[in-house]
Amino acid sequence: LSGGVDSAVAAALIHRAIGEQLTCIFVDHGLLRQGEALQVVETFEREQGMRLVAVNAIEEYMEALQGITDPEEKRKIIGEKFVRIFEREAVKLGQIDFLAQGTIYPDVIESAGKGKKDAHVIKTHHNVGGLPEDMDFELVEPLKELFKDEVRRVGTALGLPDSIVWRQPFPGPGLAIRCLGEITWERLERLRQADAIFTGELRRAEMLRAGTQQAFAVLLPVKSVGVMGDGRTYQEVITLRAVTTEDFMTADWARLPYDLLARVSRRIVNEVDGVNRVVYDITSKPPGTIEWE
Repeated sequence: LSGGVDSAVAAALIHRAIGEQLTCIFVDHGLLRQGEALQVVETFEREQGMRLVAVNAIEEYMEALQGITDPEEKRKIIGEKFVRIFEREAVKLGQIDFLAQGTIYPDVIESAGKGKKDAHVIKTHHNVGGLPEDMDFELVEPLKELFKDEVRRVGTALGLPDSIVWRQPFPGPGLAIRCLGEITWERLERLRQADAIFTGELRRAEMLRAGTQQAFAVLLPVKSVGVMGDGRTYQEVITLRAVTTEDFMTADWARLPYDLLARVSRRIVNEVDGVNRVVYDITSKPPGTIEWE
């Protein structure tokens, strides 16, 4: 259970079917958005009444990802680490035969899933091509033939609150694929702050759901020269990404108001240490993907 829309709906559906036989494993890998780990635990354990095991694996992930810059390698490391942690936790729970996850159809397509002989890998989703071949579980993927809008309808039908059903989509590998280049705790914190400013301003403008279907910040592995006060700066660059879409297979960049973009840019540069430039991504899907990695 990552706390995203897909895994939340999968958990609710399976919980409806097998009740207390379901145990949700939430892995805090240190790659979540600001305040998200606490929110996941409160929402699913306390509000939804699901049996939840929270695992703090931040140090494990930071060590495994140290020095890794290739996005495919990041995804595969994260996918294997997830399964190994699940296996470890399963031993504590007793006999566990099944691993359920919120894979949806776009994940399968972009990962050139099994059974799609003519498909080309666009990017490996950690829960599809990133899973190790020797894992001990049988996979259960009740949503793998559904698109995002269909998943949301299932969630609503199951009685999940709008705060879950309409959450901003978030990739399983988390900020690892929005923090381009090397992953360090300092860079992740920088990205978390910028992302919180961007989504917070969209929420205040009532554009986080109505005006965009997905919006987030990306930290680039480049630096640019700037000036603050009377001094020269040489710091990192944040890209803002916001899209409109119906099915997430295609998407267009969101035409956000200039005043909103100006306010977000000003706040990020002034409030986030180590960032001196903000740019806005105006690439549609295709040719670009929604995520940068």
